[in-house]
Amino acid sequence: MKIKLSQIAKNSLLVATFFLVDKVIGLIRQVVIVRQFGLSHELDAFNVANNLPDMLFALISGGALAMAFIPVLTQILTLEGRESAWRLFSRIANLAFVVTATAAIIIAIISNQLVEWQVGIAPGFERPQQLLVAELMRLNLIATVIFSLSGLVIAGLQANQHFLLPAAAPVLYNIGQIFGALILAPQEGYSIGGYQLPAFGMGVHGLVYGVIIGALLHLLIQIPGLLKYRFHWEFGIHLKDQNVQQVLRILGPRLVTMLFIQLIFIVRDNLASRMDIGSVSALTYGWMFFQMPETLIGTAIGTAMLPGISELAAKKDWKEFAKTIEKAIQTLIALTLPVAAVMSAGLGGVISEAFNFTPEQTNLVLWVTRAYLLGLAGQCMVEVAVRSFYSRKDSITPLITAGFKLAIYVVSGILLVNLIGVPGLALADCIAYTSESILLLILFTRYIDQKVNFIASIPRGILSGAIGFICTYSIILLMGGFARPILVSLLAMVVGGIAMSPIIWKELKLLTRL
Repeated sequence: MKIKLSQIAKNSLLVATFFLVDKVIGLIRQVVIVRQFGLSHELDAFNVANNLPDMLFALISGGALAMAFIPVLTQILTLEGRESAWRLFSRIANLAFVVTATAAIIIAIISNQLVEWQVGIAPGFERPQQLLVAELMRLNLIATVIFSLSGLVIAGLQANQHFLLPAAAPVLYNIGQIFGALILAPQEGYSIGGYQLPAFGMGVHGLVYGVIIGALLHLLIQIPGLLKYRFHWEFGIHLKDQNVQQVLRILGPRLVTMLFIQLIFIVRDNLASRMDIGSVSALTYGWMFFQMPETLIGTAIGTAMLPGISELAAKKDWKEFAKTIEKAIQTLIALTLPVAAVMSAGLGGVISEAFNFTPEQTNLVLWVTRAYLLGLAGQCMVEVAVRSFYSRKDSITPLITAGFKLAIYVVSGILLVNLIGVPGLALADCIAYTSESILLLILFTRYIDQKVNFIASIPRGILSGAIGFICTYSIILLMGGFARPILVSLLAMVVGGIAMSPIIWKELKLLTRL
């Protein structure tokens, strides 16, 4: 039987496909980096140095501005046309660039103080490592300024219901980083197929230059999309413009919301910097494995949904609006519970062989990943739940719940890291995001005068997860000595995925009708 896909389902599939390609290339990038640097103080410094630039990007033109921008831009496109929409885009882009560049200069000037401050980025590092973090962070801010424009271009194209180039941009960003890891960083060139690659010997600095190259590629790949939709740039900011003010009214609370979210990473690395060498990187790699399903499922669906539900909100079609959110949450629960179970059972061989970790390092990264995966359903639900509020131009409710999440993370993180070490920080993330998702959905049911049922798929998700876990783990036990660990792990997870699918077939079909 041929299944007809809805527009949101098609967009979700497109976005998820490119996210998958991005995650595979990103995994290759991380394999190259880890095999070169290991869980070392240089790699810890590189990962910590990303925090403030990432936070600046997220606040100015990443998650913060895009989430506030798309609903307004969609409304302008629907009611006034593309010319008015691009005029608004130019004014917001000009503002974002000026603010980002100014903030980047300030952070660069005080970078040393930010690193060594006891409630700052890495107070637990030795002084030479802190100086390296500050130096890498200053370089990283160049990429952040580029992203201040590129992130907004993504929002502009998505508001035009164009998802191809925005989805492809992260792939090129990863390719830039791979260039830095393979060519710029090594002291000796890699040999591939008998060909010796050049090596510039820049060490960990080469990784940052790769980030800058990736940021440029991230922006340039989207230029054809702007040309296709007849974008024309206008000078000026025009703060008195009604539409600009509307974006800023939504943006204010969203900025604080994203600040709360980014502070979780700052707190995480602050606590991890006081622990053994490699702790920060272990959390980074556990987060990377966790982000593969979270991005492919939660972010892909949420990203594809936002323009559509924003349009429903603009038309005040609340019945269809509530129905769409209900289907999305049911689908997320049914998909994420078994996926988390299968990955928890099967990832050990992939982690140990692909990254060439020691048994102790493999065990640490595996348990960190498992702790993150416990919160996969919660974090994916947050992706959709927060968008249900932003699409109605309500940025206050996500602000309140993000503050609630940060408080839970800080308290549980401090307690759990003392009890179980580094995995405790990942488990605190699970507790915080799951709590936020439940609170958001409770508030959604109170604010929308429509009957919804979010929990119908939980029993099937749990049953499917149990079957997937048992099948995956059984194959690993039976075949552990007959093939390479990475091959056994991959085969086991594929079989586990097939075994779990019939139980959640209803939700898989529901995904096509979102």
